[in-house]
Amino acid sequence: MRVALLTEGVRPRSPRGAGGWCDRLVDGLREHDFAWYVLAGTDGPSRADGAADGAAGRAGAEERARPAIHEFALRGRRPAGRAPGALRGRQYAAAYDRLVRALLRPGERSGFGPGLYRLAELARADGALPAFLVSDRARRVLERVWRSPGSDTSAGQPLVCDVLVAADLLEQCLRPLSAPWYGTAPGGLGAADLCHVVGGGPAALPALVAKQLHGVPFVVTEHGLHLREQYLGYREAPYRWPVRALLLAFFRALTEETYRQAAILTPGSAHDQQWQRHCGADPARTRVVYEGTPAVERPAAGPEPDAPTLVWAGALEPGRDPELALHAFARVRAELPAARLVLHGEEAVPGYRAHCAAVAERLGVADAVEFAGRPRSAADAWADGTVVVFSALSQRRPRLLADAMLSGRAVVSTDVGVAREVVGPTGLLVPPRDPQALAGACLALLRDGERRARLGLAGRLRAQERFAVEPVTGAFREIYLELVSQWPAFPAAAPDAGAGPRPRPFARPAEYWITDRRRTAPAEAAAAAAGTADPVTADGTGTDRTDRTDGGSTADRAAAAGAGAVVALSRGRLPAAGEAPDRAAGPFAEAV
Repeated sequence: MRVALLTEGVRPRSPRGAGGWCDRLVDGLREHDFAWYVLAGTDGPSRADGAADGAAGRAGAEERARPAIHEFALRGRRPAGRAPGALRGRQYAAAYDRLVRALLRPGERSGFGPGLYRLAELARADGALPAFLVSDRARRVLERVWRSPGSDTSAGQPLVCDVLVAADLLEQCLRPLSAPWYGTAPGGLGAADLCHVVGGGPAALPALVAKQLHGVPFVVTEHGLHLREQYLGYREAPYRWPVRALLLAFFRALTEETYRQAAILTPGSAHDQQWQRHCGADPARTRVVYEGTPAVERPAAGPEPDAPTLVWAGALEPGRDPELALHAFARVRAELPAARLVLHGEEAVPGYRAHCAAVAERLGVADAVEFAGRPRSAADAWADGTVVVFSALSQRRPRLLADAMLSGRAVVSTDVGVAREVVGPTGLLVPPRDPQALAGACLALLRDGERRARLGLAGRLRAQERFAVEPVTGAFREIYLELVSQWPAFPAAAPDAGAGPRPRPFARPAEYWITDRRRTAPAEAAAAAAGTADPVTADGTGTDRTDRTDGGSTADRAAAAGAGAVVALSRGRLPAAGEAPDRAAGPFAEAV
């Protein structure tokens, strides 16, 4: 089937040929025809020919056909286009007014979807949406709704500068509605059998429009929720609070609409699944598919270091709480004077590394603490330690934990986020911000080599089972087939709800499209006109009425129905109810 893979922010293939999640999905599902639709961060050379990046990419292209790559700039210079006329400008203004009201007025949130789809329809008709969104008319609509009674201004009253900044940011957020990806021509989303959105956020906009215009279903995969990351990131955004509140309202409304319209949601963990349900996702359409990693093929770490060593890895920032690891290590070293602590990671907050070094100096353990910086690889970091320690206040993604478990080292982690789900019974979990509990868990493992080895092996096996690549591709193979099998074969031609039943998926077998029906159609039409229930075969003979009576056993009737199905399939149609086998069809039908 034809699958449109929608992503945001970065090119789907690394120039160094390292590959990523999308690469592994495409490599594992080679029976499907993939095409990438990338919302790039800035302007760049648009690619729609699947050209490889660098020598490594060219080598990969020799092994298999590369999928086509379609790029569209999400930021930077806006797409070219003329301004709408007077009548069309009023239509744009009405749709934009409805969308802005849904963002600013709690009682009108249901208007987000209709306003969004109306803007997409207008943009597809004349391509004037980018010019309208940066026009004075759009800014006046935004200012009028924002300052009118009933609008949510709890974050502060908007100033003129806020209106200008917010209008520009909304134009960037709505820019995918103007992408040249819609339609049923080759390369258009309407020609795809389904869309697969990776990451959520603005990447879901083309999928929403494709479903609205062409009836194409879509799947959403999130490894780390986009909405949650926006809430965390906008705390330090260089905008005033009214602008931040408006943009967060847009992402919240977009997330709710995406979860409402998606056929299937595949979060990367049960922890993310709970967040999605909190945002309105239907539990019946949500399935956890863990993020596979090729690190499962990596051998376990080598022998442990001679000195008992705790290894910590992550960004040096308050959220990772390396200070907790330092305070716990001070208690460990009081019991084991030969113990060491190695911290791997780069400084994410300016001056925070110096702050942690000062904490170690104050605790009297500076001589046993090493700030090793960024390791050459994660495997090298785990090999430096006897026990792996995680002290984060929030563990949003499971990949780092799983990578540590794949090394075969025993893991101690704070019981936050996905830690309990990933580590399970193969490691030790302690409460966050409790140095005494963390130190006790570390001492228990450092003093018991047999328990340490047993937990390390169990953790490695658990991670290999949950985070292998093959289960991921197998899960999406089933999801794709299930989704397409439950969707109308020709959604664009489906009538309205009041005009009759919608087309059934796979209502005709494959034989219907490949057999020669020219010989059987006239004979069947003649039989129908004569009012007889006996179909006429291609050679002009009819079925034997003596073999089709109301009597007989249930087994006889079932055998007759089965034979009729075989003969009817040879004619290129499904048998009618109660149709008997055709004796003229040969001994095969008699045997059935």
